[in-house]
Amino acid sequence: MRPVALSPQNRQAALDAMATTPLDILVIGGGVVGGGAALDAATRGLTVGLVEARDFASGTSSRSSKLMHGGLRYLEMLDFRLVAEALKERGLHLQKLAPHLVREVGFLYPLTHRVWERAYAGSGVALYDALSRASGYGQGVPLHRHLTRRGARRLMPALKKDALVGALHYYDGQVDDARHTMFLSRTAAAYGAHVASRTRVIGLLREGDRVVGARVKDLESDREFDIRAKQVVNASGVWTDETQAFAGERGQFHVRASKGVHLVVPRDRIRGDSGLILRTEKSVLFVIPWGRHWIIGTTDTDWSLSKDHPAASQSDIDYLLDHVNAVLTEPLTRDDVEGVYAGLRPLLAGEDAATSKLSREHAVGTGVKGLVVIAGGKYTTYRVMAKDAVDAAVHGLSTQLDRHAPQSVTENVPLLGADGYEALWNQRHMIAASHGLGTGRVEHLLHRYGSLITEVLDLIQERPDLARALTGADDYLRAEIVYAASHEGARHLDDAIARRTHISIETFDRGVDVAAEVAELMAGVLGWTSEQRDNEVEHYLLRVKAERDSQTMPDDETADAARMGAEDVVPVSTRPSREDAS
Repeated sequence: MRPVALSPQNRQAALDAMATTPLDILVIGGGVVGGGAALDAATRGLTVGLVEARDFASGTSSRSSKLMHGGLRYLEMLDFRLVAEALKERGLHLQKLAPHLVREVGFLYPLTHRVWERAYAGSGVALYDALSRASGYGQGVPLHRHLTRRGARRLMPALKKDALVGALHYYDGQVDDARHTMFLSRTAAAYGAHVASRTRVIGLLREGDRVVGARVKDLESDREFDIRAKQVVNASGVWTDETQAFAGERGQFHVRASKGVHLVVPRDRIRGDSGLILRTEKSVLFVIPWGRHWIIGTTDTDWSLSKDHPAASQSDIDYLLDHVNAVLTEPLTRDDVEGVYAGLRPLLAGEDAATSKLSREHAVGTGVKGLVVIAGGKYTTYRVMAKDAVDAAVHGLSTQLDRHAPQSVTENVPLLGADGYEALWNQRHMIAASHGLGTGRVEHLLHRYGSLITEVLDLIQERPDLARALTGADDYLRAEIVYAASHEGARHLDDAIARRTHISIETFDRGVDVAAEVAELMAGVLGWTSEQRDNEVEHYLLRVKAERDSQTMPDDETADAARMGAEDVVPVSTRPSREDAS
């Protein structure tokens, strides 16, 4: 398999192909499930198109806790099947599918009661490890161990002495969610899928009682055209209900949005070498190592306002700080917060009013001929969700294909960058020396690109100025911005600063100081005029201001109003009109 660049030229070719050649399957939604479905279908030998209204992973899939885990708390809910399924997927990604993007991370679980809690929690974590090993993909993950209070505080000196009587230390998986999701779409393209971001579905095509494709709008050019497809897969996450409305019929199930807010603080503000998992009155709270930072989250509250840009309020931030400060010797303040991000989880609507008790499992609906709807689930099990959705689409294709569609093979299909990653990791010192880079820099690049690091290094070979770090965001090289625009489908400033890199949450200025430099680098690839470049910077600065303003507001309603004060650089409307649905 040869890597395919998600370049401007490739995007245009994909749009032209989808406009002229009927597809077997059209996937709506460029999040983790949509990208996974496109890859699943393409590797079965089907002709596939994928359209995304914004950027790959621009919704829920870039705003998670960045964990690929079994979900330890679901054991307490006796959902053993979900945990076992997720642990298998965790192991698959660590060992085979995406070892460059997923790695193990340790967590400390503080015990606050003597004897009974150690036995209770210890048996749960032991079962967690057993289910992992039983999956056949858990051998590389260390087993849990019991710690005394002194042992736990040796690992995490930041913990108050009276915050625990002992602890358990166990391991899970961590993923760069935004990059992983983008890699799914790029890998699908490498297997022949036509992939295009900034392409919004504005209606579904009908012939009698069957959906036969979609009417789409290229938001970059305002061009509208039809994409014909034998089956359409709706993988639009929290926008599932809105997309279902295009079919003009009531869906089989409904999705409820739950808002999760995370904070990012510098690594030196919490002394320790392990993540933390803390019990709260509603759910659990994670403190997760993230490079030179910690991620603290998450909240879990019902959200019924704008799905385009969910906003974190002051009360969300205070909730997280209050709960983490309850166990820290040196409390965090708002001044310690580098970044804040809010995302919406697509939960299957249930009877319970508490979103934390709604199902993290998924469902597939085929109530309208030609249309498959996939909803619910959790990030870790995206591949299973994608398989189930494509299975349903293939069933619908059975009378339309002149051949038998094979079963899913994605369990054995590594993402781009995985093949050869381990060998390059072993050679990282040699790579650093030969390219005049520090070993730490090469390790960072390998964790982001895997074996595709060679393409980034080729850019530096051609333009030595790209080897310099970005001014004000020195974790990232100038070459990474050029590569994001030329190979990874970044079309706008926000794509590069928020998702191809994580500058928007990893710097105190949220990427304001680096915006002009990033825009200049992207302009050279995307052919922006000086007016376009300045417009990109202006919109990004307005976005940051609106987010900062929203985070000073007392509640969801006022925070949402503040965040909506900044428009998208390319306006996107996700609400179907009455005409669209007819």
